[in-house]
Amino acid sequence: MAKRDYYEVLGVSKEATDDEIKKAYRSLAKKYHPDVSKEPNAAEKFKEVQEAYEVLSDPQKREQYNQFGHEGPNAGSGFGGFDFGGGFGGFEDIFSSFFGGGRQASKTGPTRGKSLKMSINLTFEEACFGVEKEVNVTKLDTCHDCSGTGAQSRDDVEVCKRCHGTGRVTVVQNSLFGRVQTEASCSECSGTGKKIKNKCNTCHGDGRVRKSTPIKFRIPSGVDNGQTLTLPGKGEAGTNGGLHGDLYIQVNVSPHEFFERDGLDIHLELPVTFSQVALGDTIEVPTISGKSALKIPSGTQTGTVFKLSNKGITNGRTNATGNQYVHVSVVTPQKLTAEQKDLFTKLSKTNETSSTVFSKLKKFFSNK
Repeated sequence: MAKRDYYEVLGVSKEATDDEIKKAYRSLAKKYHPDVSKEPNAAEKFKEVQEAYEVLSDPQKREQYNQFGHEGPNAGSGFGGFDFGGGFGGFEDIFSSFFGGGRQASKTGPTRGKSLKMSINLTFEEACFGVEKEVNVTKLDTCHDCSGTGAQSRDDVEVCKRCHGTGRVTVVQNSLFGRVQTEASCSECSGTGKKIKNKCNTCHGDGRVRKSTPIKFRIPSGVDNGQTLTLPGKGEAGTNGGLHGDLYIQVNVSPHEFFERDGLDIHLELPVTFSQVALGDTIEVPTISGKSALKIPSGTQTGTVFKLSNKGITNGRTNATGNQYVHVSVVTPQKLTAEQKDLFTKLSKTNETSSTVFSKLKKFFSNK
């Protein structure tokens, strides 16, 4: 049978650049590689692609081919006598070049299941004190009908006769440099090393089924917004006896109406009246664990911060407890009765602090 034109084989024009030829070759080599291709006559097509590229990628051979075609002066020793394996040293180098490594990892050993991620919303109080939660996770879990074997019974699982359970087979090919021996994934068992005579009716031989699984877990007190909790072994099931993956849960905490969190500490802005800060007072302050008495000394200024020790959040893992900080904010009354106005008028006339400050300001600006 007459050979096809090399440019036609690679699907490029005669004016194609080296990069265009290389790109076309890589694409076709992946498509027809015998270890991965299910195309009919893949090996023959792969050989044809190899031969075309071996010639067109070499400037000297390409020039000879352009002048003389397949029956050029070097036919038989140049490109006319091309043998399967090409100038890459055989299958392993080709596989390494296009599929990320000359040897694929065996599928016969245990493989850990995939880890999963999800998020959960908590209230401010739930994050402070901890809470029990339950989530439904859709994932691949071990098939209970076959216990992960993929077969109807254990007698239906047998060792692959071609690879003898290794999942790998030796491939010997002739190349320009002689006979090359490489290792490839067994096509009979898809690299698993076993054959299943009668597959499980539930998982159809996979050993795993996708289902929604309820998972209960405890969120410790003190968890903060944006933190991630790890639930070991709650991810997807592994294969061939491999361990389950993990489940990572990111925590989203809703803000509180009054409290503001800083680590284990809590901050609260507390509005007080003029009379409370002027005369002093003892008031009840809300905390996450209930009300607590706070003494406001007379003469307290707006912006003063008081500390309530150990009234913050307790870390459930370290048992460390934060504090609560109360920021005093004096509220200016917007509507006054006639009696209140009269009292404030009298107070302003006796307010030594204001008079002193005003006098200092007046003196400062008069000297400018």
